Amino acid sequence: MRTREERCAMLEKLRTDFIGLDTEYTLANGKKTRRIYLDSTASTLMLGAAHEALEAFYRHYANTHSLLHFPAMIATSEYAWAHDRVLSFLGADPERYACFFTGSGATAGINRMARVFNSYRSNRGVVLVSLMEHHSNDLPHRKHAGKVVHLPLTTHPDGQPGCICLQGLEKTLGEMGDRVNYIAVTGVSNVTGIINPVHDIARLAHRVGALILVDGAQSAAHIPVTMSGHDDPNADLDAFVFSGHKTYVPGSPGVVVCRKDILQAIEPDEVGGGMVDRVFVDRYIVSERFPDREEAGTPNIPGAIALAATLEVFDRIGMDVIHDDETELINFALEKIRAIPEVIVYGESDPDLCPRAASVSFNVSGMDHGLVAAILNDYYNISVRNECFCAHPYVKEMVMDDLLEAADDIDDAEFEKAILLKSGMVRASFGLYNTREDVEALADALGEIIELRDFYRSHYDPADAGMYVHKSFKLAESEHFRVSKFLDGYFR
Repeated sequence: MRTREERCAMLEKLRTDFIGLDTEYTLANGKKTRRIYLDSTASTLMLGAAHEALEAFYRHYANTHSLLHFPAMIATSEYAWAHDRVLSFLGADPERYACFFTGSGATAGINRMARVFNSYRSNRGVVLVSLMEHHSNDLPHRKHAGKVVHLPLTTHPDGQPGCICLQGLEKTLGEMGDRVNYIAVTGVSNVTGIINPVHDIARLAHRVGALILVDGAQSAAHIPVTMSGHDDPNADLDAFVFSGHKTYVPGSPGVVVCRKDILQAIEPDEVGGGMVDRVFVDRYIVSERFPDREEAGTPNIPGAIALAATLEVFDRIGMDVIHDDETELINFALEKIRAIPEVIVYGESDPDLCPRAASVSFNVSGMDHGLVAAILNDYYNISVRNECFCAHPYVKEMVMDDLLEAADDIDDAEFEKAILLKSGMVRASFGLYNTREDVEALADALGEIIELRDFYRSHYDPADAGMYVHKSFKLAESEHFRVSKFLDGYFR
């Protein structure tokens, strides 16, 4: 067993092993600098160790479900290992839980589980979700699962929302009782980084016979997750969904871990090759084997193996070490950004009241979110995201006061366009490769932008959907990667 000091040293080594950290671009001021990537909540950069493991596997690549030639044998074995690795990483008892992979990241998995849970208990027609959910953990339940009820969030003294209100949840469950099929909740908000108490939520759900589905897209890479084996069995999770593209593996291999008894109670939601034992002209026999019965068609074998390789690295370091390191960074970021008077930070930002992971969303007073994000990119090579981050109700709830204040000064003819420019935030989100120096660079940049706001504003025009475009600068063609251009060089 490695000591904590040894595991911290491993993390320091890992911090620089990501593809694209040294990518440089020429900026609007003529300087050429290394990018500072603060958009990890959207998609993380790829872990070099996982990339190298995948490159080595490609020498043996073949389809799975055969043991009659060497590469197929290897692919089948490693793909099976990937499932086992996920279960182990999430602390899910392999006797009780199955893991299967999907496409389109967590979105496909949540859609799938919404259909599964609805079929599993069609007599229960209510699903509870929170206001802070990503569209991927809201819209699937609206479409597939009957009536959706949005749960309230805690409100703190500064008026900013926190995590899911357990008292409000308990009251709702008491009123709706056995009408509630399941609760679908994000483990970590993709907007504010606020962490929800999913095991406390699970206890309340199971007390009235409801299930719990956790959107773990923002959890898996940042905080320890233990699905089963708690002293109180009611704290166990029924299903957990996450994605490789937010876990340092591009390509969006989506992952679902769910209780086997739920999956076994109904026919698999998707059918096709690989999930049947026998097929006749008038019938077919579904396999009883996991994960085969849940994975129709040829799976994303490389994506699953690369993701499992990343989880292996995480476990060797320890998610406790990773979480502690990132908690220190996010708290430092909150401290630095909140210290700028003109910056509004959204969501409860006292870590003692409401812990966070990975993300800080903010606005600069008197400047639209798209303008700030564009300046950070064009003049400072800091990559952030803006707008509503596929969480429109949550974001608009937090910026509503700003919108109402701005509406008084907006001409009716320009109202819709102006509201788009103001209806959103700037989000800085962090990964294992980010440092205190990155945070300081962001804070310094924001300070300069505020000081020189008139200069910067004069160089931009508003564009569609909340965006701003520089009047004269754009990325140099020589630095614009194009696949066709790359292939031209390859065939010379």
